[in-house]
Amino acid sequence: MNDKEIMEGILLTTKGVCDLFLHGSVESATPKVHDAFSTALNDAICMQNGIYSAMQSRGWYPTQQAEPQKIQQVRQQYAAQN
Repeated sequence: MNDKEIMEGILLTTKGVCDLFLHGSVESATPKVHDAFSTALNDAICMQNGIYSAMQSRGWYPTQQAEPQKIQQVRQQYAAQN
């Protein structure tokens, strides 16, 4: 397993943790539990961003810009539904 594969695994795991913490926060029964999950979620999101940034800086997570025409098409599609 190379460094890129390890980082991909860590990123996927961190995203999964964010999902669990989000649901824990939404479904929490008391303010203290909600606060604990919300804090953990924020920490996990920061961690995920750091992992993503490290991967992107190495060229392991390339992104591409959305074309303005496609953005406008989506806007028009959703505006027509309202």
